Amino acid sequence: MRIFKGTPHPSINKVNIIEDQNNFPISWLNTQAYCEYCIFLENVKGIAAKPTKAMMEGTKGHEELEVRFKKDAEPATFQEMLETSKTAEILSRELPVESARHGIRGFIDEVWMTPDEFIIIDDKPGNRAYPSSINQIFGYCLAFKDSVPEERRIVASLRERGTDNIFWSVYFDNEAEKAILKVIDRVHSLLDNRIDYLPTKNPKKCRSCRFAKQCDRKAEY
Repeated sequence: MRIFKGTPHPSINKVNIIEDQNNFPISWLNTQAYCEYCIFLENVKGIAAKPTKAMMEGTKGHEELEVRFKKDAEPATFQEMLETSKTAEILSRELPVESARHGIRGFIDEVWMTPDEFIIIDDKPGNRAYPSSINQIFGYCLAFKDSVPEERRIVASLRERGTDNIFWSVYFDNEAEKAILKVIDRVHSLLDNRIDYLPTKNPKKCRSCRFAKQCDRKAEY
């Protein structure tokens, strides 16, 4: 799997220019569904805000899982993992994926590779499959599919952080791919200034937002 480096965008944080187009973090597909104006505040206006408690707990949880995984993991290239998984089940964590064609990149929390399918797992707090979480996991599936020249089925799964509870799982089929491509196209339209960033209309989201103090587009409480 080739990971494209690119060059930083001249004015938008976390966006790279790869093969002459913008390439943004897959996690933004989650943010966009929650409130795409947050992307503008943090990465266009450059407003800094402290991470939320959930973000810090998520980072800590990922680090702990990665440490435990590396204790027993055997080093292997991505191609070696693909070859091994044709006859045996293997697991990989924090797998980097990048699609220059679709302009997205990120790290998948966990991938189960079996002879029949690839199970893409994203860990989330709680056990509710929000549209924002579904967008993010579909983004990982799309980038993975674009990087792997195989026809094995891809399964999108959400797991409750710190547990083995996979509470939502679907095949990443043509309909799922079409749906996430529409979201990705919207984000690229935002980055290219073809459309305006829209704030959420949900005041509950505004109350818990880490940009609440700096935001000029808050929904009415």
